[in-house]
Amino acid sequence: MSHQEAGERLLQESANLADKITEKQYLRQPDLLERFGENGKMRTKQDSEYSLNYLAESALVQSPGLFTHYIAWLKVLLEGYKVSPEDLVINLNLIKETLEEEFDHPSKALLLEYLEMGIYRTTHMESQAGYINVNESMPYGDAAQSYLQCLLENKRKEAFEIIEAQLEAGVTIRDIYRYIFQPTQYEIGRLWQCHRISVGQEHFCTAATQSFISRLYSRWLIHTGQDKKLVATCVGSEQHEIGLRMLTDVFEMEGWDTHYLGANVPNGSVIEAIELHQGDVVAISVTMTYHLHLAKELIHLIRHHPATAHVKIMVGGYPFNIDQELWKTIGADGYAPGADEAVAVAEQLLSQPATCNYLDMVRD
Repeated sequence: MSHQEAGERLLQESANLADKITEKQYLRQPDLLERFGENGKMRTKQDSEYSLNYLAESALVQSPGLFTHYIAWLKVLLEGYKVSPEDLVINLNLIKETLEEEFDHPSKALLLEYLEMGIYRTTHMESQAGYINVNESMPYGDAAQSYLQCLLENKRKEAFEIIEAQLEAGVTIRDIYRYIFQPTQYEIGRLWQCHRISVGQEHFCTAATQSFISRLYSRWLIHTGQDKKLVATCVGSEQHEIGLRMLTDVFEMEGWDTHYLGANVPNGSVIEAIELHQGDVVAISVTMTYHLHLAKELIHLIRHHPATAHVKIMVGGYPFNIDQELWKTIGADGYAPGADEAVAVAEQLLSQPATCNYLDMVRD
């Protein structure tokens, strides 16, 4: 358990350590002040704290891939701000130096090992801006490309007309979620990371898609005939709710009785909602890796509350897609990479004894 304690300690000390790392970096690279000004110093501290938090979460669940994947993502993001790979390597080495000097814990060697992996990833691998998520070879790829282009050009009305045309052509709402909305959201995230679009554009595109989902609701809303109940929630201050919203809708299309809680819901309120709605399955979404410990805490609370101990818990989101064994480490019953897979996982979880889980049955 010492690696978990090291991760928890590092989360607690990350802000203080980030201050020291930033001071060291600006002493070592006085040109940074000239290049980026005082605002750049604040950003360096923020980035250092994020890196420490990702490192801490990776240690908590013993998954170095979470940290190295983040560093590869960060390298691309920072290059758009004229922060060079060399600047990033200096920062990571200063994180290492500061942990060696300031962080006293028996599992410090594990943290330093993960840091070395991140440094290696930065120095030995080319920057990769990620996979292009929308192309004409995909199902409904032409429509997805046109939809994305309309959003990027702030043509909200025209974007919805593309969706209307697909519906009139016989495309199901479920396929619109899966093949137009979902890949478009991934692509918008990639374009933001590469500095091809601004934060404002990203917010506009996401808000437009969320509003379209709401407008489509009345077209498929069914009166459930099943007794199966899903409660869905994000953890912490997650702002990336749209994936969980689509997942909840897909469950309802399958006849489940669903209760979508969204983000910023206190753990106690989640427990109350599961009890009130008599949930059979809880879906927990984590987009930011540094919120993993919050998911673990919520799962622990659900497991140990007498009114909710029986429910099945499945997780999904970015960190679980990177490390597909991670769901076991944080104590969930199963994991699904997308909404359609999640329905199958939930159905299997309910049909099996408490000691089984869906993915193990698939492997068998």
